[in-house]
Amino acid sequence: MAQKQHIVLFPTLCQGHFIPFLALAAHLEQRNRYTITLVSTPLNVKNLQSTLPPTTSIRLASLPFNGLEHGLPPNSESTDTLPCHLPLRLLQVSETLKPSFENLISEITREDGRPPFCIISDMFLGWTVEIAKRLGIFHTVFVVSGAYGTAVYFSLWLNLPHSKTDSDEFPLPDFPEPISIHRSQLTNHLKLANGSDALSQLHQRLLPLCFRSDGFLFNTVEELEKTGLEYFRRKTNRPVWAIGPVKNVSYARKEPGISADRCLSWLNLHCPNSVLYVSFGSQNTISVSQMMELAMGLEASGTPFIWVVRPPVGFDINEEFRAEWLPEGFEERMAEGKRGMLVRNWGPQLEILSHGSTGAFLSHCGWNSTVESLSRGVPLIGWPLSAEQFYNVKMMEEKLGVCVEIARGYGGEIERSEVERVIKEVMGEEMRKKALEVKEMMNDATREDKGSVASSLEALDEFLTTAIRQDGKPNECV
Repeated sequence: MAQKQHIVLFPTLCQGHFIPFLALAAHLEQRNRYTITLVSTPLNVKNLQSTLPPTTSIRLASLPFNGLEHGLPPNSESTDTLPCHLPLRLLQVSETLKPSFENLISEITREDGRPPFCIISDMFLGWTVEIAKRLGIFHTVFVVSGAYGTAVYFSLWLNLPHSKTDSDEFPLPDFPEPISIHRSQLTNHLKLANGSDALSQLHQRLLPLCFRSDGFLFNTVEELEKTGLEYFRRKTNRPVWAIGPVKNVSYARKEPGISADRCLSWLNLHCPNSVLYVSFGSQNTISVSQMMELAMGLEASGTPFIWVVRPPVGFDINEEFRAEWLPEGFEERMAEGKRGMLVRNWGPQLEILSHGSTGAFLSHCGWNSTVESLSRGVPLIGWPLSAEQFYNVKMMEEKLGVCVEIARGYGGEIERSEVERVIKEVMGEEMRKKALEVKEMMNDATREDKGSVASSLEALDEFLTTAIRQDGKPNECV
C-alpha cells in the first residue's frame, strides 16, 4: 500500500485560528489520502487533544515554548488567555518557534523517508515559507479571516496611509477598487504606527513573506468576496483558492458557561426570529460604561436576548463576572418572564445561531462568528473591536446589506436609544431576507449534491492537485 502524503498545518497561537485550522484538517482527513499533522505549543496541543474525537487520525505535534522567557504570564500560549494589551506580543515571540519547527520538519522527513508534500501555515507565521522553499516543500498560507477584511488589513500595515495625511479619511493606494478608511476604523496600535515602531516593523517583515508562498487558501466563498480575493491575486500573481466556509462544529470548542440544552429550552419559549444573541468572541470585551449602556438599551428595546458576558476592559478576563458591571438588579429583572439570559464567559454559539428563534447577532464580527452567523441566515449588528473586524463590518454593511454597525472599538460611545433603533432595523424582514440569500450562497459553495458545482470544494481539489504536481520539484525563491 502506497504511503500517504504528509500535510503539516501550523496555526497562529490563537483560539480563533485553531478552530478553522482544525476544520480544514478534518476536511483533508475525510479524503483518507493524507497524513495530517497540526503543530502548536505544549499547552495548546494538550487542550486541542481533548477536543478531538477518539477516532481521528489527525496528529498533533508540540513545539517547545516558555512564555515566561518572553515576558508573558504563566501558561500563556494562546491569545484568548491574555489581557487585551498582550496578544500582539504573542505574535512577536512566535518567531522564536522557527528553529524547533524546522527540526520538526526534519524529524517528519526522517520518519517518512521524504519531506511533507505541503506546509499550510497561518499568515502570521509567514517565516515558515523560508523553510519550505529551502526544502522544496509546497507552501500555502491559510487565511482564516475574510478576504476583504484581510486585504484592507494588509494594505494598511504595508502602506501606513494614515501616517501620510492629517485627514480623518484616506484612500488605500493598492486596492482593486476605490476605497476610503476612517481613522476610527483603525486599532489603537495601527493609529500609532508610523513605520519605525515595533509593530509596524513586525507586520512589514511578516506580511510580505506571505507573498512568497505558492498560494493562498481563504476561509470564504468566491462569490461573496471577489474584491478581497482579487487584491491577493494582483499582489502575488499566485493562485488564490476560496475554500470556505470550512465547517466543523465539534473541534476546538471550549466548554460553555451554560449547557446547550438549557439554552435551547429557553429559546423554545420564544417566537421565531425574535431573540438577539450578543457575544464579543473568545478574546474581546467592552468597557464598563459601554456594558452599562448596552444593558439599558437591551432592556428598553423589549427584545428577548442571550448575552455572553465577560469581565470588561481593564479587569482580568478570567475573573468572575460581577453584578456591579451591569445596572442594579438587571439580571434579576431580565430573568423574570424570560426577557433575557446572561451566560458567563462562553455560550454554545453554534446551537444558538442555528435555532429558529434567533433573529440577529450583536457581534464583534470576527470572521469565525461572521461565517457562523451568515451560514445560518442570521443578520448582524456590528461592533468591531480589533484587527480586521472593522473591515468585515464595512464589507457586510456596504456590499452585502446584512449588517448595521452600532459602535466602534473599546472606547467608542454607545447610546441606549441607538441600541433600540438598530435592533429593530436588523431584525426586520428586509435584512433577514438578504441574510438568507447569503446563507444560500454559502451553502451552495460547499454542497456535495451530485450534478452541482460547489465552488469551495472545487477550489480545495484544485489546491491539492496543484500541490501534488509540485511535490518533489525544487521551489524557486522569489
